[in-house]
Amino acid sequence: MSSSQLAGRTVARVGFGAMQLERLRDDRPAAVALLRRALDLGVEHVDTAEFYGNGFVNDVIREAVGDDVLIATKVGANPDPGGPVPLRLAQRPEELRASVEDNLRTLGTERIALVNLRRAELRPGLLAEGDQLVDVDDQLAVLTALRDEGKIGAIGLSSVGLDTLRRALPAGIACVQNAYSLVARDDEEMLRLCLAEDIAWVPFFPLGGAFPGLPKVTDEPAVQAAAAALGVTPAQIGLAWLLHHAPNVHLIPGTASVAHLEANIAAGSVVLDAETLAALDAVPSRSLDAALG
Repeated sequence: MSSSQLAGRTVARVGFGAMQLERLRDDRPAAVALLRRALDLGVEHVDTAEFYGNGFVNDVIREAVGDDVLIATKVGANPDPGGPVPLRLAQRPEELRASVEDNLRTLGTERIALVNLRRAELRPGLLAEGDQLVDVDDQLAVLTALRDEGKIGAIGLSSVGLDTLRRALPAGIACVQNAYSLVARDDEEMLRLCLAEDIAWVPFFPLGGAFPGLPKVTDEPAVQAAAAALGVTPAQIGLAWLLHHAPNVHLIPGTASVAHLEANIAAGSVVLDAETLAALDAVPSRSLDAALG
């Protein structure tokens, strides 16, 4: 599995998104075992958040993961177990600082290698409104202060537009996490800016289809044809395409299944030749806004 720079460290390009571990809340040993299996398979980057299972996922990471793994968390939302969705936005500077402190506590560490600011200015997901509409400069000021204090190592951005990224560059941005896949390439210009600025690109929803109306990578005939030709799954083709598309891409596919975990990590070894890449590149990109209506 190839490696690349993320938050100042060289790590394997296929990491693990820990959100799905919440599905194992009633079988904590299974959650710990799944995460340890990911590490055995070469995962060196685990992506989490305090609002994943209201701290449950962070607590599992605290038990299963050592200091040699890059832990990335995100702030900008807090757990809301009784709400219509299990999180609520928390965009104000004082809320961001409190969220970092919550993550430090539940992860059991004095320093988090990478903290991503979930800006909530793009769909899919919650959009900021009212007092949650906060200037990015004010948000970056508190995160920069936390970095200066040694509580976080690097700052990333999530759910942001191109103008926001450009404004944020002077703060020193380590990565961008946006929804992006073979069938939803709205952010191609942003990806290229990140490549030019040595910023890691960490797409979520890498196979599309996470919300009703979003196209699925695995439904594409070109993806299915490539999978059949190479003897792998359509999902592995979708993940492999992302890794081939740009060298700054890091993947964080998540699952609660050991079999799916192993398949996801194996996608990092799938080689796509020029002809296959050309066929995949020709798959039309659909706008997320248009798909969501």
